[in-house]
Amino acid sequence: MLMNTKEILTQAQQGKYAVAAFNVYNLETAQAAIQVSEREGTSVIIALGERYFPTVDVEGFSAMVKAMAEKVKVPVALHLDHAYEKESIIRAIRAGFTSVMYDGSKYDLEQNIRFTKEIVEIAHMAGVSVEAEIGSVARGAFSDEEEGDGTLTDPQSAKAFVAETNVDFLAAAIGTVHGMYKGEPKIDLALLERIREAVGIPLVLHGGSGTPENVLKKAIELGICKVNVNTEVSMAAVSYLEKYAKEKQTAHLSTIMAEMQQAMEPVMTKFVRLLSKK
Repeated sequence: MLMNTKEILTQAQQGKYAVAAFNVYNLETAQAAIQVSEREGTSVIIALGERYFPTVDVEGFSAMVKAMAEKVKVPVALHLDHAYEKESIIRAIRAGFTSVMYDGSKYDLEQNIRFTKEIVEIAHMAGVSVEAEIGSVARGAFSDEEEGDGTLTDPQSAKAFVAETNVDFLAAAIGTVHGMYKGEPKIDLALLERIREAVGIPLVLHGGSGTPENVLKKAIELGICKVNVNTEVSMAAVSYLEKYAKEKQTAHLSTIMAEMQQAMEPVMTKFVRLLSKK
């Protein structure tokens, strides 16, 4: 069933667990995420990044996800990830997304507040919840995300930002990266605790891939309610394709796509179980 993202994350906050937000790009990635969550009996957030708009029919994609969501009993949210343009956010809202992320992290605090506040006002009129970001997540290996500068979130800035914008959930930059880590992860859990003390809304962790399980568990204890996962799932699919290309003499696309979906599901299952504390 389709559910507003804020409602899903409010329940997670109350239950002290987190929900996986899987970045998807096509039918197979969306099906894998929803089918895994249905088997595990957990909520799931289907996230489509603005950067995929040139290659994905946004309205058709939304209709597809909503149709799949109506067939399962678990809550499913449809989220616009890392959007920089107001036009993209309005398009997602009109297409039926249940939440949007406005990423104004490249601006100074005053500008970020001003631009985010405008997006929140637009989205809330349509009953759509909003995620925003203070600080910036750097890009690691095997990522197709935009490059961030790695600036960590200042708790007092986060407090002012939430109060001024009325945003529904906040992405906290605490040292995780988009993609896989290029060295030893340096994740500041003490900073996360201070952010949690400063704001009362659900917190989001970008860069779930490659983050040690013990760190993810502690982050959930400290208030993380949504964890974005992209690269590990992508790597599982690409690894399968590489193996298939080496071992198979002939191939049919239907078989490749079906087996690629199966290759992604164990990774998604791992995250769903870890975040939901199953």
